[in-house]
Amino acid sequence: MARPTHPKIESVPHEVNRLAIAVGEPYDSFRARYEEAVPQFETERFGRLVEENAGWDAVVRATAENAPHDFITYWSQDFGPLLRLAGERRRCMEYLMGNHTIAQRMFHHNPAILLYAPLRTAIYEDAQGETWFAVDQPSTRFSSFGDPAITEVGIELDRKLAALLDHLGVPVPDVLTSSGS
Repeated sequence: MARPTHPKIESVPHEVNRLAIAVGEPYDSFRARYEEAVPQFETERFGRLVEENAGWDAVVRATAENAPHDFITYWSQDFGPLLRLAGERRRCMEYLMGNHTIAQRMFHHNPAILLYAPLRTAIYEDAQGETWFAVDQPSTRFSSFGDPAITEVGIELDRKLAALLDHLGVPVPDVLTSSGS
């Protein structure tokens, strides 16, 4: 198969703020509270909505019920048991956390936003056993698309992330409440 002589390629360098926040409580208790605040995506429920061709309004209502703090966990993985085989002892849980009704508002402008939606988060222990929560600041990810409508939703996600952190009782980084101001 012949390759085009002038392929279209975009290369977009961008700066991202990674936020790591010491949560001030044991790993297991914070993880349990996080997982309660950011519940699992209800696969069967949303699958039925698709099968029924229920319409977007039904999806929005179901999402609001599934995401009491605006976010849902789409995937999670504990790699600790596997990494213990290499001698690692610290715990770390990865998550993909997001909200498809919010992502749709950006997807409408550029489907490539799915590179960053849902958000990738981690709860982990450092070498001293302190528990941390880490996430990339949403607005710094989504502003890389150079579209004001996408950037605006990224800033909204900063605020929603700040509200989640506040609900969890952990320090809220100033950049989440000052972006776009």
